[in-house]
Amino acid sequence: MGIAERKEREKQQRRNAIIDAAERLIFEKGYENTTMDMVAEEAELSKGTLYLYFKSKEGLYLAINARGMKILEQMFRDAAREVTTGLEKIVNIGKAYFKFSQEFHNYFQAMIHYEAKKPDTDMELPCWDSCETQGMRTLEVVARAVETGIEDGSIRADVDPMQVAMALWGHTTGLIQVLALKVNQLEKFNDVTLEDIINTSFKMTRNGLAG
Repeated sequence: MGIAERKEREKQQRRNAIIDAAERLIFEKGYENTTMDMVAEEAELSKGTLYLYFKSKEGLYLAINARGMKILEQMFRDAAREVTTGLEKIVNIGKAYFKFSQEFHNYFQAMIHYEAKKPDTDMELPCWDSCETQGMRTLEVVARAVETGIEDGSIRADVDPMQVAMALWGHTTGLIQVLALKVNQLEKFNDVTLEDIINTSFKMTRNGLAG
C-alpha cells in the first residue's frame, strides 16, 4: 500500500470514528443536547481536527442518517429476495420498513430529521449529497420491485415505478410517525390494534397496485 492510499484509509477511519462518537452521544442524549465540543471530547480529538471533517452538528447528523439509510437499503433488498412476484416484494419491503422503524428507531428519527429540512449552509452540502445518493439507492430497490411486478403481471402496467416508490415511501413514513404518536388513542377509542392498521395499509397497497 502506497503512502497516499494509507493516508486516505486513515482519514476514512478517523471520519468513521467521529461519526461513531456523534452517534453514541446523539442516540443517548438527543440531537439538541449534543454539541460539537462533546463530540470532539468523545472522539478524543481537538475541535480543530473535528472541524476538518465536519463543519457542523447538522453535517454529522446527516452522516448518521446516511448510515441508517444504508441499513434500510439492505433490509429492503433482503425482503425483496424472500418472495417471487413484484407485488409480494412491495408488501415485504413495506414490512421491512416497519421493522426498521422499530429495531433502528434512532436511525429512523435521523431520517425524519433529514426529510423535514434542507441544509442550512453550503458547508453541509457534501453530507447532504451523500444522503440524497443513499436515499435514491434505497428508493430504487422499491422501484425495481414495481418493475418486476409489471413484468410478471402482479402489478398493473399503467404506473410509473419511481413515482410509486416515492408515493409508498411517503405513505409509509407518515403512517409510522402517526402510529408512534397515536396508537394508544386509536386502540382505546376506535377498538383497533397496531397490527390492524398495518394490515389495512398493506391491503390498500395490494388493491391499488394489483394487475
